Amino acid sequence: MLTLPLLQAVCKWQHKCCWNPGPDTDVPSCFFPRNWGYEVNNGYKNTTTGFTAQLKRLSSPSLFGYDVDDTLFTAEYQTSNRFHFKITDFNNIRYEVPHENIKLFNGTAGTSNLSYRIEVIDKPFSIKIMRMSNGRVLLDTSIGPLQFAQQYLQLSLRLPSANVYGLGEHVHQQYRHNMTWKTWPIFTRDATPTEGMINLYGAHTFFLCLEDTSGSSFGVFLLNSNAMEVTLQPAPAITYRTIGGILDFYVFLGDTPEQVVQEYLELVGRPFLPSYWSLGFQLSRRNYGGIEGLEEVVDRNRAAGIPYDVQYSDIDYMDGNKDFTVDEEAFPGLSNFTEELHSYGMKYVIIMNPGISNDSDYQPYVNGRKKRVWILGNNGAVVGQGYPGWTIFPDYSNPACTQWWIEQFNEFHETLEFDGVWIEMDEVSSFLQSSDQGCESNNLNLPPFTPRVLDRLLFEGTLCMDVEFYWGLHYDVHSLYGYSMARATASAMENVFPNKRNFILSRSTFAGSGKFVAHWLGDNAATWDDLRWSIPSILEFNLFGIPLVGANICGYREDVTEELCRRWMQLGAFYPLSRNHNGPGFRDQDPAAFGENSQLLNSSRHYLNIRYTLLPYLYSLFYRAHTMGETVARPLVHELYLPSLFSRFYQDPATWEVYEQFLWGPGLLITPVLYEGVTQVQAYIPDAIWYDYETGVAIQWRKQLVEMLLPDEKIGLHLRGGYIFPTQQPNTTTETSRKNSLGLIIALDYKREATGELYWDDGVSKDAVTKKNYILYDFSVTSNRLQAKITNNNYTDPDNLMFTDITILGMDKEPTNFTVLFNNAATSISNVVYSASTKVVNITDLEGLVLGQEFSIEWNLPVSDLEKFNCYPEDPTASEESCSQRGCLWEHTTVPGVPTCYYDTIPNYAASNIQYLPTGITTDLALLTAPESARAAAPPPPSSRGVPSQPAAAAAAASESLSAKISFLQLSVIYHTENMLQFKIYDPTNKRYEVPVPLNTPPSPVGSPENCLYDVRIQSNPFGIQIRRKSSNTVIWDSQLPGFTFNDMFLSISTRLPSEYIYGFGETEHTAFKRNMSWHTWGMFARDEPPAYKKNSYGIHPYYMALEEDGSAHGVLLLNSNAMDVTFQPTPALTYRTTGGILDFYMVLGPTPELVTQQYTELIGRPAMTPYWALGFQLSRYGYQNDTEISDLYDAMMAAQIPYDVQHVDIDYMDRKLDFTLSPSFQNLGLLIEQMKSDGMRFILILDPAISGNETQYLTFTRGLENNVFIKWPDTSDIVWGKVWPDLPNVIVDGSLDDETQVELYRAYVAFPDFLCNNTAIWWKKEIEELYTNPREPEKSLKFDGLWIDMNEPSNFVDGSVWGCRDETLNNPPYMPYLESRDSGLSNKTLCMESEQVLPDGSVVRHYDVHSLYGWSQTRPTYEAVQEVTGQRGIIITRSTFPSSGRWGGHWLGDNTAEWDQLKKSIIGMMEFSLFGISYTGADICGFFGDAEYEMCVRWMQLGAFYPFSRNHNTFGTRRQDPVAWNSTFEMISRKVLQTRYTLLPYLYSLMHKAHVEGSTVVRPLLHEFTADNETWEIDGQFMLGPAILISPVLESSTFEIRAYFPRARWYDYSTESGNASTGEWKTLQAPLDHINLHIRGGYILPWQEPAMNTYYSRQNFMGLIVALDDNGKAEGEMFWDDGQSIGEYELSRVPTQIQKNYPIEVQDIIGMN
Repeated sequence: MLTLPLLQAVCKWQHKCCWNPGPDTDVPSCFFPRNWGYEVNNGYKNTTTGFTAQLKRLSSPSLFGYDVDDTLFTAEYQTSNRFHFKITDFNNIRYEVPHENIKLFNGTAGTSNLSYRIEVIDKPFSIKIMRMSNGRVLLDTSIGPLQFAQQYLQLSLRLPSANVYGLGEHVHQQYRHNMTWKTWPIFTRDATPTEGMINLYGAHTFFLCLEDTSGSSFGVFLLNSNAMEVTLQPAPAITYRTIGGILDFYVFLGDTPEQVVQEYLELVGRPFLPSYWSLGFQLSRRNYGGIEGLEEVVDRNRAAGIPYDVQYSDIDYMDGNKDFTVDEEAFPGLSNFTEELHSYGMKYVIIMNPGISNDSDYQPYVNGRKKRVWILGNNGAVVGQGYPGWTIFPDYSNPACTQWWIEQFNEFHETLEFDGVWIEMDEVSSFLQSSDQGCESNNLNLPPFTPRVLDRLLFEGTLCMDVEFYWGLHYDVHSLYGYSMARATASAMENVFPNKRNFILSRSTFAGSGKFVAHWLGDNAATWDDLRWSIPSILEFNLFGIPLVGANICGYREDVTEELCRRWMQLGAFYPLSRNHNGPGFRDQDPAAFGENSQLLNSSRHYLNIRYTLLPYLYSLFYRAHTMGETVARPLVHELYLPSLFSRFYQDPATWEVYEQFLWGPGLLITPVLYEGVTQVQAYIPDAIWYDYETGVAIQWRKQLVEMLLPDEKIGLHLRGGYIFPTQQPNTTTETSRKNSLGLIIALDYKREATGELYWDDGVSKDAVTKKNYILYDFSVTSNRLQAKITNNNYTDPDNLMFTDITILGMDKEPTNFTVLFNNAATSISNVVYSASTKVVNITDLEGLVLGQEFSIEWNLPVSDLEKFNCYPEDPTASEESCSQRGCLWEHTTVPGVPTCYYDTIPNYAASNIQYLPTGITTDLALLTAPESARAAAPPPPSSRGVPSQPAAAAAAASESLSAKISFLQLSVIYHTENMLQFKIYDPTNKRYEVPVPLNTPPSPVGSPENCLYDVRIQSNPFGIQIRRKSSNTVIWDSQLPGFTFNDMFLSISTRLPSEYIYGFGETEHTAFKRNMSWHTWGMFARDEPPAYKKNSYGIHPYYMALEEDGSAHGVLLLNSNAMDVTFQPTPALTYRTTGGILDFYMVLGPTPELVTQQYTELIGRPAMTPYWALGFQLSRYGYQNDTEISDLYDAMMAAQIPYDVQHVDIDYMDRKLDFTLSPSFQNLGLLIEQMKSDGMRFILILDPAISGNETQYLTFTRGLENNVFIKWPDTSDIVWGKVWPDLPNVIVDGSLDDETQVELYRAYVAFPDFLCNNTAIWWKKEIEELYTNPREPEKSLKFDGLWIDMNEPSNFVDGSVWGCRDETLNNPPYMPYLESRDSGLSNKTLCMESEQVLPDGSVVRHYDVHSLYGWSQTRPTYEAVQEVTGQRGIIITRSTFPSSGRWGGHWLGDNTAEWDQLKKSIIGMMEFSLFGISYTGADICGFFGDAEYEMCVRWMQLGAFYPFSRNHNTFGTRRQDPVAWNSTFEMISRKVLQTRYTLLPYLYSLMHKAHVEGSTVVRPLLHEFTADNETWEIDGQFMLGPAILISPVLESSTFEIRAYFPRARWYDYSTESGNASTGEWKTLQAPLDHINLHIRGGYILPWQEPAMNTYYSRQNFMGLIVALDDNGKAEGEMFWDDGQSIGEYELSRVPTQIQKNYPIEVQDIIGMN
């Protein structure tokens, strides 16, 4: 062995090559310089098919001698997808593979439609082959120099990817090649298939390269039969090195791998069509021990009911192992045995070997000698050694030999009626190392370069290389021997069976062998490795065009175990060639060999019955292989690139290296167990719907690696949606099974469509295809119709076969009215069974559907109104045509609300790669193609390459009206806590807007999955998310409903609801607390819109709470701030539709309503802690003329002794309604504030966001401009100007004009601060500080205690801007939700949607996305500013809210009207905002608009006294409605009820604190406390304060008694202290004008305090406890107390009834004590 220095010397100085050793010994240290090779000499010469070029060798050392200096490069554009080039000796004829192996090309190809182009580099010579459509270089030979010597030819090809498949025959162990410097020899050899880089029986130089995820592929075939090696390197590149012949390459281009195989087989020949019987199960072994042993095996397998068609005999049947003989001693009566087999309907296959005994008494030898058919050496026929002993070898390339072989077959068949032949040892194999004479030492036997063949000797195990064949030297044609023998055997079999197809099983193969023979994978071993390795080899032989291939089931060598044989029989039942064969001396391994009760026997019988059931499908696949060159056993990577109309496997790199699973054709996925002791396997489930073959149920996995449970008796079999599988009732032989009835298994795809094919003939005739003596069915299912069309009908089956049974898988709705149509007659079908749980339809006992006759079956899929989900929400009157173009269903209806155009259950997205993790779930969602109805409406498809396919174009066309679809999504489910989860659907590829509201989710999931209250499952057929409450098994979310859509500007998802009891969603005025499920749609988009039915108002809360049937509750938040609506329908179900962002859901599971609210506020943030004074009564009015009016009001309230804590001032106090200014009419407001505050009063001032830009000395605007705080147009520094309240300077406003004219004439241009921006928050706080302190004019400082922020939707008095808007799509999106501005656009009464805002992180967002966050973004800096400038807790009242706004502010219910119905609606509104986490809420008492009526205002004062935010407020131009504006009776009633409020303020304050620290509700629906009493689930005219006070107000005029509900408890009348136990009943209560009914619930202790004129004084009074005993004489309560105003004290823990200051406490009453 040469040392490294010597190697370096040889490399550099002898070979003149480059030297660069590295640590990886596989990487060559010595390599070619770049300037070696050849150059183009004398230019190019065009030919009719391409061009030629003479090549001249460049000066370089000779590696192996006899270099060819002048070569000829010939290029042929043979077809649009096939390029041929070869390099030959320019001056001398060299050996070339006989063209019998391929179809000669005689055409003249045009260059206009080529899918490739060629580029030649002259020096050093190289070529590039490029794909025309994308310019990709497929092959580039410049990576290494061309070498062309007499006995050394080399060409390297750089490849575009490392996805390389093929080359053989070897044991590759995997399907995709390892490209890390692996060198594979190719030279036929009788070698044991085992681990290692060993050349085996066949020679196949073809490889396929998958270019990328588009599926584009190409193949390369070197037509050369000399010994060679192929090196794969990671460049990626491939190098062919051969020792003779020429370099004769063919390159095939395809859009898919399967098309490349078809192109290759078009050249070398498509596979033969096998006889039907050869697809049955086959049994064999060597050495049965004679005829008895053979009969015993046949009998026991027949007795066991094993489907079984073929019995083999190995050489043991021969006399002395000689061909064409029978051992009459061991096998007496063998011909009788074959007759018996034939009587069973079975076939008999015998072995033949090429080695012919040279015994002079052996007649075949004598006959061959006469015809001179032998391979010749220097001394005549070459002698070797084989099974008979000394043998000579026929030269099957010699026509005379073929004739001799035919004669021998004819003669022998007269002795033994065999049906097929198995040829072995045809590599050619000899047991001698060479021949009996040895091999001469010459350049043929010992060439200068020997490829890395086994033993590094060419003649090892075969004949000397210098022996002669008819075709040439053995050196050249050795690897063609098996091919030539197969060809000759085919001729012989055709002579024996002139009208029947051949069955020839050959061990040695070459390109084109598949035209004649099947193949088995050689003498494997009974090992788990060999079981595994069989699959890649079978897939490779399908590439090579030999699809009838299989391994020896259970192994040839070694004794097999029952487990291994069972698993192998399960797999082998789905080998194209299913043969169990083993060798001499090893235990029997036929299916019945392990006993009649063995798992092996039962499993084998079961899966062979399935094989036989599916034989019509398999036979049809072989027809397609024979006529089109398709593969039969198919790698997953081939199917993944079918056109998207037929496949959803598109773009799935995970399939590229799958080699432990395979497919039958496109439709049957086979997943075997390949490892010992395993019952669970890792399996890849490609991107399609797959049905379990045995149950018919669609599996939930898709496009993911899964752990598949496969018990001892089971193999994974799955049918692919979209395919129709012809079947036949099985029997123990194909002869009998072919007489049984036919059927169809229809596996529907997501569109409820499927296609399939059945080829049927007599199963044996040789010319059935060429003479068209067959039936060919095309089956299709579309639009609820199975169509069986016949494309060829020239065969009549003698058994009058009929289709009797049809199974349909994946029928997602129950079909009705099945009708079969044939012979122009329609007949109703009655034998139909549908299983809703499995979604399987079974149609049995059909009559009259004769094979060879077209028929169709139709059915209806009725949809109940409850299952109709609106497909045309933007237009309820959409026509049937428009509906159909969208791919939806249309049905006229007279039922109000029911959509006429509704979604079919055909999904838009498929879920795949579902990964269940301990912390959640991840899932990929891929956009599916449009349904057929949409495709029909689409324009015709354009030309093929580089243009979207028809379905893609149709899908785009169908969705144009609702914006572009997002093609790839991801679902993420996170188990945040044991009672809270998040599920989010988003685009992982392109970042979309997400709501920038921070939520309180743990950084990593908390708790264990076992303790979660929920279980989540992702459904894939169709996609849906199902969430189930574990304790009750109630499904609380199920989005496996039609219409899931994720477009750029339209997102929609529906879910079933567990009950009709749904609460929440806002802000809109609702007439009931419980949502009406009767087809109602509610819009959500922040808008300056006074409360009115179905009008979207100020805030947006996409949150609901649902009650389940058992009273458990859960809450759901959609974190999305875009314009949206929700539709309720009585299914019960809910549909969300939003115009942007993502779908980001959070769910909390309670399980009680109160716990739901606590968990929800834990997520979004707890409500702010109010100061004590904010719970006092408050007065306000828009229209105070001056500060004197306020002073007078205060005096009047004091005189009437009506408790009163807070005075609000609306925009009247501002100069021309400019924020941060003071009107001349309110010059003394600061002094008034100080005076009133000295008496314990508090002041709240209003601020609006809009800032006037028409002022010259307006510092607020100037500073805002300097700090860049205003919202601008996109990509400019221009402010988006609007108009709101501020007036222009120096104008006199004529109030008599209409509002629109006043806006036009008098309103200033205003800019809107962008409160999302950090700069704005700083600026805003500074302006608030200036208002509070006014350092320039301290006398005008306004020492407010809280702020009221209004108009912050934001409201604009012009639509969009003073100049209109610029982006029509954003302001009028493709889908306009059901909003008040539906006809006017989103910019109506607000800003243009294209306006730009800036998030705290600096990223730019569109107002389109964040519009509804405007009020939310203003609230926090305002709250912080109040606390910073006052040093106290303060309060913020905000009109526009979003989830989490309650952290910083309270809310009033907006500009209501002085109408009776508003009283009840205010209760509903407060209860909803309690759900939303904003506990400090209330309505404008007595109404904002309109003149309040006396009685109504009295009742409203009584009700409003128990609002958390208790404020009487109205607008200018209406009558005063404050308590001192009426009469003394009104004053008395107001005083009385407000004193009650003030008495109970310690209790209310404790509730507010509990809401702040625990998130509990203050205004509480009865159902929160009494969930078990479903009577409370719809009560919304009463409410509770916390758990203990029940308020039953009068809500209608002229009403002096009311009906009130009392849930099961003891209740005490607050005014009389009398108590009664209730079992849950309605009672009539007296309600005189001066009285509101309050009841205290037994079991509670309520803190109270003596009231006073305001809380400053009441907090100094003594305190007491109301103890309301329950029926057991018990009560409990708690109280929180602090100074009522400091920041931070309220964060302390609450202690039951603990007092933090020493106040006198008296127990007022212990009510309920006898």
